[in-house]
Amino acid sequence: MIRLDHLTLSVRDHDISRDWYTRNLGLGVEFEVPARRAVAVRDDADFTLFLDESHPSGGTASCALYFQVDSVETKYEELSARGVSLIHPPSQQYWGYGAELADPDGYRVRLWDAASMREKGEARNTS
Repeated sequence: MIRLDHLTLSVRDHDISRDWYTRNLGLGVEFEVPARRAVAVRDDADFTLFLDESHPSGGTASCALYFQVDSVETKYEELSARGVSLIHPPSQQYWGYGAELADPDGYRVRLWDAASMREKGEARNTS
């Protein structure tokens, strides 16, 4: 068996990024390494994002993160009500049906749910 377990993201401020991921997506803090200015946050399936300030990327964000949620519409409403800036609301995208936002370092965070993807994400567009 092989499965992706951790992913390191270079961030400008690990505290700001930690707070953003825990507050907006409900990830939990797994551990912190203050000497490296880094923190690990984990989702419900034990996948860990290691937010590392010690190796700044020096450029634009270079990956997109896909988070499965119970309901993309409900999560969108919750985030919008809290004033979180979204790139687009739930809609048809080239990758399927979902919403998209950006974290404090510009990484694209895409939200989707299985039912909406099945019902609304079937016909992928090419934009």
